[in-house]
Amino acid sequence: MFAFYVLLSCVLLFSHSAYQQSVYLTSANYVTSSLYKASSNVTGYFHLKGINESLQASNARLENEVLNLRHQLSECMTLLPDSGKFMFESQRFGYIPATVVNNSVRHPRNYFSINRGERDGVKTGMGVVDQNGVAGIVNVTGENTSRVISLLNETQHLSVKIKDTNYIGSLNWRGGDPMVAYMDEVPRHAKFNAGDTVVTSGYSTTFPENIPVGTIMNRIKGRDDNFYILKIKLNSDFKALSTVRVIKDEYKPQLDSLKNFDLPSDK
Repeated sequence: MFAFYVLLSCVLLFSHSAYQQSVYLTSANYVTSSLYKASSNVTGYFHLKGINESLQASNARLENEVLNLRHQLSECMTLLPDSGKFMFESQRFGYIPATVVNNSVRHPRNYFSINRGERDGVKTGMGVVDQNGVAGIVNVTGENTSRVISLLNETQHLSVKIKDTNYIGSLNWRGGDPMVAYMDEVPRHAKFNAGDTVVTSGYSTTFPENIPVGTIMNRIKGRDDNFYILKIKLNSDFKALSTVRVIKDEYKPQLDSLKNFDLPSDK
């Protein structure tokens, strides 16, 4: 009875007084908006995984378009002086989004695993990148998962160059700091500055040209007086590696087959 009379009195109060009705609507709106906001924050958190996967797929498509546009532009620049015709090739590169399911950074030879395998088109020898740059190379594939040789592996050597130059070198991680690697075989006459970007050279079917790798920290005198060793700060944070993309090169089978092709000797 008490609750009934309280409810009845509230109805009478807020129904016949414009001021009280205004206060009630303002308070009710504040409470409901707070509840909706809290509910949205909770449900939004559980949707983050799906949103992240969607963003990764979209990012992969955009990067795929950028790579192929660069390749087409390069082909056009080569063909233009000779024929003046724009001849575009079919798309060469593609991306397969993946999630890192296991990772290590503390060993001399580090690896990480991804949730994509042969069923998704992943094959051995394919390059793997994250949103910041090079991450590794696929070396073992299963039906649904694959193992990747991390860039943080002492046996891994990557062909790189100083961006916007022709100075080529070999990048190698030597253990210790997971953010630092070294670029060997840089000629002494090479011109560079601390902070310059190091990118992939494109001299393999594993990585296209100009994929970011890191930035130059300083130079170290090598054992050969004709070359420098550059200390490189890697772009990718391997301790926080979570989402990556596997690079698919449609020309890889053809280019790899040429390595084993020998012209018959003259008799």
